Amino acid sequence: MDDVIRPISVDRAHPTGRSRDPLPAEAPLAMPEQSFAEAPPRMIDRSTAANSGGWRRLLIMLGTAALSYAGIDEMYQVLKVGGVTILEGLVLVLFAALFAWVALSFVSALAGFTTLLRGWRDDLDLATDGPLPALTSRVAMLLPTYNEDPQTVLARLQATRESTDATGSGAQFDWYILSDTTDPAVWAQEEKCFLALMAAGDRLFYRHRADNHARKSGNIEDWVKRFGAGYDFMVILDADSVMTGDALVRLAAAMERHPDVGLIQTLPVVVNARTLFARLQQFAGRMYGPMIAAGVAWWHGSESNYWGHNAIIRVAAFAASTGLPNLPGRKPFGGSILSHDFVEAALLRRAGWRLHMAPTLRGSYEEVPPTMLDFAARDRRWCQGNLQHAAILPARGLHWVSRLHFLTGIGAYITAPMWLAFLVAGILISLQAQYVRPEYFPKDFSLFPVWPAQDPIRAAWVFAATMGLLLLPKLLALLLVLIRRDTRVGFGGGFRAFAGLMFETLLSGLTAPVMMIFQSTAVGQIVMGQDSGWQLQHRGDGSIPLRDVARRYALPTLIGVAMATSALLVSWPLFWWMTPVILGLVLAIPVALLTNRPTSARPALLATPEDLAAPPILGRVRDIAAMLPPSGSDQDPLLALRSDRGLLDLHLAGLARQPARPRGRIDPNLALARAMVADAETIDELVSWLSNPEKRALMGDTDLLLRVVALPASPAESCGSR
Repeated sequence: MDDVIRPISVDRAHPTGRSRDPLPAEAPLAMPEQSFAEAPPRMIDRSTAANSGGWRRLLIMLGTAALSYAGIDEMYQVLKVGGVTILEGLVLVLFAALFAWVALSFVSALAGFTTLLRGWRDDLDLATDGPLPALTSRVAMLLPTYNEDPQTVLARLQATRESTDATGSGAQFDWYILSDTTDPAVWAQEEKCFLALMAAGDRLFYRHRADNHARKSGNIEDWVKRFGAGYDFMVILDADSVMTGDALVRLAAAMERHPDVGLIQTLPVVVNARTLFARLQQFAGRMYGPMIAAGVAWWHGSESNYWGHNAIIRVAAFAASTGLPNLPGRKPFGGSILSHDFVEAALLRRAGWRLHMAPTLRGSYEEVPPTMLDFAARDRRWCQGNLQHAAILPARGLHWVSRLHFLTGIGAYITAPMWLAFLVAGILISLQAQYVRPEYFPKDFSLFPVWPAQDPIRAAWVFAATMGLLLLPKLLALLLVLIRRDTRVGFGGGFRAFAGLMFETLLSGLTAPVMMIFQSTAVGQIVMGQDSGWQLQHRGDGSIPLRDVARRYALPTLIGVAMATSALLVSWPLFWWMTPVILGLVLAIPVALLTNRPTSARPALLATPEDLAAPPILGRVRDIAAMLPPSGSDQDPLLALRSDRGLLDLHLAGLARQPARPRGRIDPNLALARAMVADAETIDELVSWLSNPEKRALMGDTDLLLRVVALPASPAESCGSR
């Protein structure tokens, strides 16, 4: 059904003097706050749930344990020559944790390879092709947005909406734009685009939230409490999400067939990469992602995880089970939970609901940050959210796989400083052997001297084994591509797929040490008490001034120079051993400049099936965006509201549906804006005085806004209108 997409006609001349209510009648649904100190009664009896495959998990854990034991024992043999010193003991402990982490990832990927090779089978009977099932349930499509470009964000939503209507089940879906935007110009632009899309049909709604409490999770909670009772399921989208109607109908039908399933997570395919860095992520996700996702889905079973978007959720289960409390203490560890998706999944499973992943379902898309700096900025927020999960690990009643999700999320970030500490400790051992006089005869009586040494041959084998565990999954993923003709052709043929893998591996090897420094810095900042805030995610073309690149990559470069110097002080062999890490750090700035560069939409290397044969829905996004009111207008939002009566009517209708301000709570920005309005003689004069926070507060007050639009125009504006 992807290629049957109904076009829209964007009406730029909005109706004057009236506007449709931007929201439907409210259907409140209670969403009680959950306790981590005690487990609530289960909504679903787990004894009636499908078998989660305990033997699969046992197999994964035994395989991980066997590989870990072999690797750790081999490392011990390397270090034990002459006895294990304190520094060597630290290296051994760090290696044990890191090697076990690598081993688990390898075994899981191996399970994914085997599963896809045999043909994927899930517990949901979720067919990826064939006739579409009929739907009887009501589905809400929720698009939370925060200061994003409305033109592109709403174009993605509209393309998804058209694709869903084309399936014949469009009447079962309602579409909500849930704005937490704080920039007044973006707020007005969102409403302009919403007005333009209203002509394309009904069931499209817009809500702007005045209070951004709890960020995205609070945004969804507000919708659930006000409208959730009217729907069976909801699909959470991200600002860069696109989903086909085919995928949405199949997901909703699977939820109807399995009343004990609370959530199904899709595997979003990365598309629209505009820079080399984004293209590396896109290629890696498309080549290795299906195998990795199939592996975790195979052994996670009904305890799968939630990634926060491109997933369908049972509304009643979500409302009853996932009301998030604030964590005690100050930020960054206290306050609202940033990585709320993992927690919501754990709470749903605690209540007995099954959670599944659909790794082979097609028609789910997303985008990635264009540069490593943008990726690191998003990663900083995720790092803080995942470290918050340490406080939730002891929560009562959680399934052990849910706790494992928390641990792996935490491990994704603390392994970076652990790798850094491992490298530094290794250098220190070498420096100690080179410059510190060894103590051949310890204080305890001994007939023979103690020779401080390590076994270089075994060390080489340990290194080779570690690299094998890291690289072999890539080759297995390539094999899956090569043995399937449609996938092989999608990547441009076997040679281009192999060349792309080699190029991606090379550049990823150069960028990995830099990300290690960025993530280690992020962990250090969080431990020291620095909050990440809520920053706008950059989704542009990756253009960053050279000065900013040099400043942000100076620390990795300096660390690389220090490592190189330390290694050379010991020996050339040590320097060559550390070349992969040293090279990535020393070349951080030129590699960043290279990966920030824009790339072709159909590149010779790193092409994916979506590049060479773009799904029609992605082309439709571009067409719709071209028809929507363009972003970046120089017109002030207050002047836009004053000059466009249809826009003003919509804005006022939205304000009428906002909850009343609690008495006694005074917004200082609103108070300042009110004083300026009283003092202003023209609207242009007022606009020049107001700051963005003051404009936003003014735009959220009906009475004050009506006074502003009634102000006379400046002489310049009056002359221009004649």
